[in-house]
Amino acid sequence: MACTPGTADRRSVAWRLAAIGLAGAAVTGALYTAGRLHTPNYTFSLFGKTGLAAITLKSLLASVVLGLAAVQVLLALWLYRKLPLAGSPPRPVRPTHRILGFALFAVTVPVAVHCLLAYGVQLSSARVAVHSLAGCFFYGAFTAKVLLVQSRRLPGWALPAAGGALAILVAVLWYTSALWYYNGYQLP
Repeated sequence: MACTPGTADRRSVAWRLAAIGLAGAAVTGALYTAGRLHTPNYTFSLFGKTGLAAITLKSLLASVVLGLAAVQVLLALWLYRKLPLAGSPPRPVRPTHRILGFALFAVTVPVAVHCLLAYGVQLSSARVAVHSLAGCFFYGAFTAKVLLVQSRRLPGWALPAAGGALAILVAVLWYTSALWYYNGYQLP
């Protein structure tokens, strides 16, 4: 039985989406495994800061990331012409979105490295478990989004879904860390 060209294209798209999903899952799993096997070093510093000073700095950086993520969502909505009353995006919007995305990712790296080396992946409480798992998922989702951006002929929903997942993960990470710190070590 021969496949029609449409069927072959759909299978190809399904395989590409599955491969991208598996790549994201592999990154998530690798970070989770590394974090669970790593012995925490609570004295590990972040730009020379330890203890409360490191938490304060990480909360500031996480707040910067949250702000950048909000701008990213607005720029993406504009690019997809889903931002009410904004009209067509001017030419600089696309490169600005990419540059800010790179900056957002770059700011997360020292924070994530500190979390991984100082604390590892811990499941000791609901807040800590959600934060640890969301951190692992963030880098898996980022991997998937980068691969989706580089892929052609994928469903129109795939890239916005990956970008939306990243924005949600940034909000969850901020809520379970920076807001927790700013709110006197308790979640509102």
